Amino acid sequence: MNVSTPSSTTVTREQAEEAVRTLLNWAGENPGREGLLDTPKRVVNAYGEWFSGYRENPHEYLRRTFEEVAGYDEVIVLRDIAFESHCEHHMAPIIGRVHIGYLPNGRVVGISKLARVVEVYARRLQVQEKLTAQIAQCIEEVLQPRGVAVVVEAQHECMTTRGIHKRGVSMITSKMLGEFREDARTRMELLRFIGTGDGRHGNG
Repeated sequence: MNVSTPSSTTVTREQAEEAVRTLLNWAGENPGREGLLDTPKRVVNAYGEWFSGYRENPHEYLRRTFEEVAGYDEVIVLRDIAFESHCEHHMAPIIGRVHIGYLPNGRVVGISKLARVVEVYARRLQVQEKLTAQIAQCIEEVLQPRGVAVVVEAQHECMTTRGIHKRGVSMITSKMLGEFREDARTRMELLRFIGTGDGRHGNG
């Protein structure tokens, strides 16, 4: 499977594959041995998939909305959107889930589109705080709801496989906008829906 590189880059596929060979050499391996001959190609293909978010505009997924909602104006929550990303400090995996809530302002969006927004931002080099804010800001800018809430829970392999080597540790971040930020009762309702407990993560 061939995955194209981002159009904005000036690095060729051949250069990218040679960079992988250089890293294999640096690690003490022989990139010319049989088991590693196709590794540079596989790694570049994998990078094309892992970082495909640079080639997509998440705003486009939210453009099509629906207004025939019979006056529904209560909170809408999409829980447990699984994601895989990579940290921009070590390029190690970040694996977790995202919970999104919003208060519609006359129009709603298909729930799969919210998951698409998560996917686009996750398939870029990230820090969890930035990922959380980007998802919330995208929804706010396009849908213009009365409020947006995004909560992200994730484990960081840069902490579990290197450095301090601590497993089972998860990080929680949140971004609250509009009524979720201004109204404690609305925020608590949202946090009860997604099951994060006592609302201490509601000040993002």
